Amino acid sequence: MFGILPYNQTLKNNIMKKAIKILGVFMLFVFTALSFSSCSSDDDPTNNDFFAGTYKGKISYNDGGSTNISTDNGSVFVTKIASGTKYNFSFSSGIPDLNGIEFEQKGDHTLVMIGSTGTSYIRIDNNELKILYLKDGKTWTANCTR
Repeated sequence: MFGILPYNQTLKNNIMKKAIKILGVFMLFVFTALSFSSCSSDDDPTNNDFFAGTYKGKISYNDGGSTNISTDNGSVFVTKIASGTKYNFSFSSGIPDLNGIEFEQKGDHTLVMIGSTGTSYIRIDNNELKILYLKDGKTWTANCTR
């Protein structure tokens, strides 16, 4: 009877060690997943040398002719070019991209397109993207959030 007791205790210790290892790996996985998922929406396009973020919402495009695209569930992938003041906007739904748009900072966390007028305007911050851009008879619009 005394020979069985140490064996059972060793078995219990091994089971506990395995359970702690599995729990530790699971916690590490959860922490890593949460870290990656929370980074992108915290990025501020005004204060980063490099910025890439996806904004989702209503987007549209009209080329002044036969092409008229509009969706409430579109997305715009925004990237900051190495120059530091120019941005690219890649639209979903087959809408042509806008590239090399130059911005200036307005306030602490807002960028406004240089040369904004009443008919062409792009405003971006870490939570919201607004576009009304007209060029060569073509119109891009976006009302999106992150």
